[in-house]
Amino acid sequence: MLGPLVNSSALVIGGIFGAALGPRIPKRVREAMPLTCGIISAGIGTALMDKVHAIPAVALALLVGALIGELLFLERGLELAIDWAQKRVERIRSSEPSSPRVQGFVVKYVTILVLFCASGMGIFGATHEGMTGEANILIAKSMLDLFTAMIFAADLGYAVALIAVPQILVQSLLYFSAHLLIPLATAAMLADFSACGGIIMLATGLRICGIKIFPIVNMLPALLLIMPCSALWTRIFG
Repeated sequence: MLGPLVNSSALVIGGIFGAALGPRIPKRVREAMPLTCGIISAGIGTALMDKVHAIPAVALALLVGALIGELLFLERGLELAIDWAQKRVERIRSSEPSSPRVQGFVVKYVTILVLFCASGMGIFGATHEGMTGEANILIAKSMLDLFTAMIFAADLGYAVALIAVPQILVQSLLYFSAHLLIPLATAAMLADFSACGGIIMLATGLRICGIKIFPIVNMLPALLLIMPCSALWTRIFG
């Protein structure tokens, strides 16, 4: 479980350094780093796509998965959950003196909590390591999270480092759940799983860069469908 441990450690380190540096981080750096992180995510996704075994199976899983995500309003549901959490926190604080600064902190903090704990790259990376034993994706994500946490912590303070706790819990659950699938997976199925995750990571990178706002959360069901689709395709067509 190297990946989740490294990823959470990077988040803690980035949060602490970002809070310590604070406003000394130039604005131009805060604006440029997310773009670099986005293109790195797109590059990693492109590299993973090269591992594909059966392209039609990957395409089918992504299409059906995205359709399910859209019909279930997964991304919209997540947005509503974030909004609900923000309002609950604000309601709890309603008995205390509140200010626009405090409310802004709550909104930003809940948003980045979801960003670090439920990102497509994190979900795929933890699942991928659980099935293949390769931690490369989460280690690469750790580098991105290190700088991302620094940028957020410069504004929100040391509280950003605490997000490492729910993050490692989520990634550990995915890791151990995926580990149980190893006896059922073939090399072709794992290759197609990597390719499917690569496409989602490419879409994530394009979204971070602001090139196209893909509904990443709605695409995530494809990760559940790709291995059955790959196995069925291989069984029928070889």
